[in-house]
Amino acid sequence: MMNVYGIRAIYKFEMARTARTLMQSIAWPVISTCLYFIVFGTAIGSRLGDIEGVSYGAFIIPGLIMLSLLSESISNASFGIFFPKFSGTIYEVLSAPVSAFEIVAGYVGAAATKSVIIGILILITARFFVDYEIAHPFWMIGFLILTAVTFSMFGFIIGIWADDFQKLQIIPLMVITPLTFLGGAFYSINMLPEFWQKVTLFNPVVYLISGFRWAFYGVADVNVGISLGMTLFFLLLCMTGIWWIFRTGYKIRT
Repeated sequence: MMNVYGIRAIYKFEMARTARTLMQSIAWPVISTCLYFIVFGTAIGSRLGDIEGVSYGAFIIPGLIMLSLLSESISNASFGIFFPKFSGTIYEVLSAPVSAFEIVAGYVGAAATKSVIIGILILITARFFVDYEIAHPFWMIGFLILTAVTFSMFGFIIGIWADDFQKLQIIPLMVITPLTFLGGAFYSINMLPEFWQKVTLFNPVVYLISGFRWAFYGVADVNVGISLGMTLFFLLLCMTGIWWIFRTGYKIRT
């Protein structure tokens, strides 16, 4: 039988930590996104015109949300599990009557919740800068939650892997953020030369942004079915990685 109280305890503890660092956890991602809208959406977008029938300011909304969603999901989940490991309290969690699934559900659920809240706040903030419509709201919410959960799991793996605070920042700053910028967050990959269009398809973030943009405007660089399949595939990889961590005790029992 699932220990709901154990999941709730971990979840509430992580959400309480967010409340204590409200400016850093919630306000700063929204403020930084506003700056992107001012610079790219207003200053530059007014000179670029439409992209695939969508104004540039509206076109970058899915990319900006995805940029914050990926980085915040990874950061929240990785720090959430790293700090107990760093302080030694992880052993109290492991010795408690909670399963590996319940531990992951608590930490990943809290991290994904924070990321979804940030995504919704950015979506609301965008309304003050540009007009936009959501063609497929159900799919938009689905992609939002699926991406948040997937990359929160990825962040959980990073938090287990990291030995110090510097390692927590390596993958979000050196890998995820560049891939997001090069994944069509601020442009359509169809605007690139043919050779670079093919190269870009090796960037997994392209599929996330493309599917999310399709949910907004019905336009996509990649078939939405492929985007959904790639996201589910990465989710499966993360689930497998977490299963292996608890199966072997990698960096949590030694």
